[in-house]
Amino acid sequence: MSTSDTLFESTVAGLDRIYRGKVRDIYSVDDDHLLIVTTDRLSAYDVVMPDPVPGKGQVLTRISNFWFKMMEDLIPNHLTDRKLNSIIDDNESRQSLEQRAIVTRRLRPLPIEAVVRGYLIGSGWRDYQRTGQVCGIDLPPGLEQAGKLPQTLFTPATKADAGDHDENISFEALQQMIGDDLAEQVRAVSIQIYERAAEYALGRGIIIADTKFEFGQDDQGRLYIIDEILTPDSSRFWPLSDYRTGISPPSFDKQFVRDYLETLDWDKTAPGPRLPPEIIQQTGDKYREVLHILTA
Repeated sequence: MSTSDTLFESTVAGLDRIYRGKVRDIYSVDDDHLLIVTTDRLSAYDVVMPDPVPGKGQVLTRISNFWFKMMEDLIPNHLTDRKLNSIIDDNESRQSLEQRAIVTRRLRPLPIEAVVRGYLIGSGWRDYQRTGQVCGIDLPPGLEQAGKLPQTLFTPATKADAGDHDENISFEALQQMIGDDLAEQVRAVSIQIYERAAEYALGRGIIIADTKFEFGQDDQGRLYIIDEILTPDSSRFWPLSDYRTGISPPSFDKQFVRDYLETLDWDKTAPGPRLPPEIIQQTGDKYREVLHILTA
């Protein structure tokens, strides 16, 4: 990827940017539609790094669109059939956003992230070591780091703004936030999506250790999956060939960047440190490799 393929922050003439997330810039199209641009920004520990990963946004968009289509029978998604040329007149501007911008339904996001865990790793492993639980869910003793969990766990979290940290919450807290029926629906479909994707990926030599989803509702209260789905930004992807328990396995996702950041004297607050060119290159290579494995 060349620097000409790199987009750290977008601008779209004629549209108001209404939100800038850690990775995505969101523009208002009309009362019913949004334009979402997936940039090449990289966040780790909820901090946006100063250096982008060239082409990352295009990879994330292609992977998400692949999974959205696979899961259409389980839940509708935010995608529409509208093309960029119906919104962006300038040809050069439109070409710069190809494969990284989508026109979506304008939905009301739920104020949570739906985290699904199939393996004991990351904050779940640390929680288990301290308490024998993961997010308040009791687990049997003697489980190993990176071991497959006895059952798929749904562990919701509050969504953090850039620079803040997500907070795990109990299912009961989720019920209080969004209501019992909606909480049950989110939990059930999150587990369904994860388990279908995990089975598919395993057949291609990839373990999906965990992931997180975001959901929104329309004016009638119908639930949609939104934002991104099962990408290296939102999931842990482990190559099956290198997998073993007792360690944090090698990965295709941004755990690679987290592991590098752990070697630095950095307190995990903004601003993030500069990333060496070789870390940026290897991160991009890992993202492109998982795209090829999953979708080719």
